[in-house]
Amino acid sequence: MIHVLGIDAGGTKTACQLADAQGNVVAEARSTGANLQAVGELQVEKVLHEVMEEALGDRDVIPAAICLGIAGVDRPDDAAVVRGIMKRIGYKARILVVNDALVALEAGAPGKPGVVIISGTGSISYGRNAQGVAARSGGWGYVLGDEGSGYWIGRAALRAVLRAEDRRGQATALTQLLLAHFGVDRPQGLIHAVYHSNLKPSAIGALAQRVHEAFAAGDEVAVGILRGAANELEASAMSVARRLDLIGHSFAFILAGGIFKAVPWLKDELSRRLPVLAPASMVRLLEVEPAAGAVRLALQEVTGQAIVPTYRLE
Repeated sequence: MIHVLGIDAGGTKTACQLADAQGNVVAEARSTGANLQAVGELQVEKVLHEVMEEALGDRDVIPAAICLGIAGVDRPDDAAVVRGIMKRIGYKARILVVNDALVALEAGAPGKPGVVIISGTGSISYGRNAQGVAARSGGWGYVLGDEGSGYWIGRAALRAVLRAEDRRGQATALTQLLLAHFGVDRPQGLIHAVYHSNLKPSAIGALAQRVHEAFAAGDEVAVGILRGAANELEASAMSVARRLDLIGHSFAFILAGGIFKAVPWLKDELSRRLPVLAPASMVRLLEVEPAAGAVRLALQEVTGQAIVPTYRLE
C-alpha cells in the first residue's frame, strides 16, 4: 500500500504526518522549529530526521513521496541546502520541497485560488490564482521584516516598556506583565533577560499573549501595537490578492499560525476588514494541521502530478 509523508516546518514547531493513499493520517510526529535562518542546517536536518523516523515508527513502510513545506525555499541558496538535507534523509522517495506557505494554503483551500496569511513567530502572505500563478509578500525574517508576526508584536511590547521607563513613551500595563513574564523587578532587568539568555525569536514571539492581555484590559499602548499588526497583515494580504488579480472574484483568505489563536482579536479584525476590501472574498481560520496540505501535495507527487505555482515576473 502506498504511503506518503507530509511535513510542515515552521519557526516554532515542525509537524510530520504519515498518510495512506486515501490521505488518511496513520501517524503524526512533532518537534521543535526547523527554520534554516534561525537554527542552521545541522539542526534542521536533525529535526526533520527525528520527525520522519518517529512518524514511521516500527512500521514496515517506505514512503513513496515526501513533501516538505519550509520557509526559504524561494531563495535559490536556501533551496539547494534544503534539497541536500532531504536527499540525505529522503528514503529514496520522490521528494517535493515547497514554501511552507503553500502547504498551509493547500490545507485550507485545496487546489483552489486563495491567499494564506501566516502569522506565527514570523509572518508571510502567499497566494495563487486559477492560472497557477503565485505571489508573496513578507517572509523576510525577523531582522528585516515579519511585520505583524509574534516576534514583531513582542519586540514592539519590549520597546514600549523601555520607552515608558525613559519617559519617552506612554505608561503601559505591559511593563508589569513583561517584568513578571521574565521574572525581573525593573525594566533594566530586561537587558540581561533578552540579550544574555540566547533567547530564540519564538521566545520573543510568545510575548504576544501578554500584549493580548493588556489589550483586553484596555491598555492604549497594547491597542496601538495590535492595530499596527492588523494593518501590516492586511497590507501584506491585499498586496498578494491585487497582484494575482483576485479582487472581485470569489476566493478565501486563510488565516494560519499560532498568533491568530494567541491573539484572537487579530482573527476577528482581519475577518471584518478583508471582505470589505475584497468584496467577494471570505476569511477562514485554518483549523487543520498545515502538514495536511503537504500530505495532499505528496500524494500528487507520487504520480509526478503535483502542481507548484510559479511566481509572476513583475
